[in-house]
Amino acid sequence: MNRVGIGFDAHAFDDARPLVLGGVTIPDHAGLSGHSDADVVSHAVGDALLGAAGLGDIGGMFPADEKWAGASSLDLLGEIKRALSEAGWSVGNVDSTIVAEEPRLAPHVEPMRSGIAAALGVSPAVVSVKATTTDHLGFTGRKEGIAAFAVALIENVG
Repeated sequence: MNRVGIGFDAHAFDDARPLVLGGVTIPDHAGLSGHSDADVVSHAVGDALLGAAGLGDIGGMFPADEKWAGASSLDLLGEIKRALSEAGWSVGNVDSTIVAEEPRLAPHVEPMRSGIAAALGVSPAVVSVKATTTDHLGFTGRKEGIAAFAVALIENVG
């Protein structure tokens, strides 16, 4: 049996933090506000996986307490993969889209795919990361923050 989940996350820019997307630190740009590393890509992927398995969401699994303050979202994805395995699921594939006017993300897509794949224990071939803009519409278009969507397929291994 297969199941599908969808995830979404968005954060405002924060000049005092590094920008981390898909586990990759993007130089020379404001970061995102949040409790962990505010990696909207990894958070959207995590929510998609948890939703597909019926295991809640990333906020429930990693509450905003000191244990998770500043945590690497790739480490969170590793914990999500562990929870999926314990529940009898494996990752089939994940597909994510980053919505941002800036910075230019194309040079960082392959390292993001590799990092997410490593955290989930899968091949980069089953991880997709894409970036798009909103042609200056909405909060991302006004360059106030970044959003990400993800969909995930999980497969029952039990």
